[in-house]
Amino acid sequence: MKDKYEVTIGIPVFNIEKYIRKTLELALAQTFDSIEFLVCDDCGTDGSIAIVQEFQQNHPRGKDIRILRQPCNMGIGEGRNRMMAEARGRFFYSLDGDDTIAPNTIELLYQAATKYHAELVYGSFERVYVDGDHQRAVPEVYPFQVFTEPNAYAEYAYNQGVQVMNWNYLIDIDIVRRNHLRITPVGHGYGEDFTYTVDLPTYVTRVVLLPDVTYQYYIRKKDFKTKRTHAICRQYMDLAIDAIDRKKRRTELKGESYYAKRCSVLLMYDFSFACRILAMRNDIDIPYNNAEIRHIMWHPMTLGEILCAPQQRMKHLVFWLLGALPPKLSVWALTGIGKMMHRI
Repeated sequence: MKDKYEVTIGIPVFNIEKYIRKTLELALAQTFDSIEFLVCDDCGTDGSIAIVQEFQQNHPRGKDIRILRQPCNMGIGEGRNRMMAEARGRFFYSLDGDDTIAPNTIELLYQAATKYHAELVYGSFERVYVDGDHQRAVPEVYPFQVFTEPNAYAEYAYNQGVQVMNWNYLIDIDIVRRNHLRITPVGHGYGEDFTYTVDLPTYVTRVVLLPDVTYQYYIRKKDFKTKRTHAICRQYMDLAIDAIDRKKRRTELKGESYYAKRCSVLLMYDFSFACRILAMRNDIDIPYNNAEIRHIMWHPMTLGEILCAPQQRMKHLVFWLLGALPPKLSVWALTGIGKMMHRI
């Protein structure tokens, strides 16, 4: 095991015995040489880590596999935080333990990073829908883009849509550590990745988007057909709301050209989350009252700032009203808009 690498691939592992072998085989088949394969053992109960240890002992690149063990099950977000803190690579790349990457993924992203002196490089990906033996791949392809001017990438990202998923990009690890960037652990399914990726555009200048499909994101039938058997824990929903509130309070960004668009992205998340709470209201262990639901939609811009905003003025006015109306009326409006948009 070396002390330094050009790239660290971070792989969180928790009860993915059925998938981790294929994930590791393709990760270890990378055409790029200087890679640390950093696995975070999140204290699962199956044989996932035994498979990792088998590769560690028998694979030609096994000496480059390092396993970090969490003190207890802490979730994928905390696992990623620890891997980014302890990575020995100059660049960090996150790979979920039940997904796969192309053999030339790291080589393509690294070449772009060095050629354009980029801090962040995204590859394109495909969603692979799995139902038994049947698979259907739907590509999500980025146009080739190189951003070198301050705020240019942030303008693009908040206008086109921030990549929510926390994988398939190569990032200069110094950016992460210098700015103390961390994923907020809010629990699976509550926008944990978004708490991190939504702010990345504000910390980088030199960014590359590649049209090459380098990542396969598997969406298995069981993932979207689970039956709820117990009350939903409000604690995790509150953590997610608080995490986005902290993003909205970044007042130091108010002078930036992308600020209104960034607020729009955050408020769209809030709107979706409020609709989700309304749809599940009777299943939450401690129900939200109308005032609490309205508070989710509080707007970080004043009415005067919204009226002076050159873009998305009407959208911001709607968001502002949802956060300013009396609670009962706000929830009524949220419900109506949500139903029109099929979110409730």
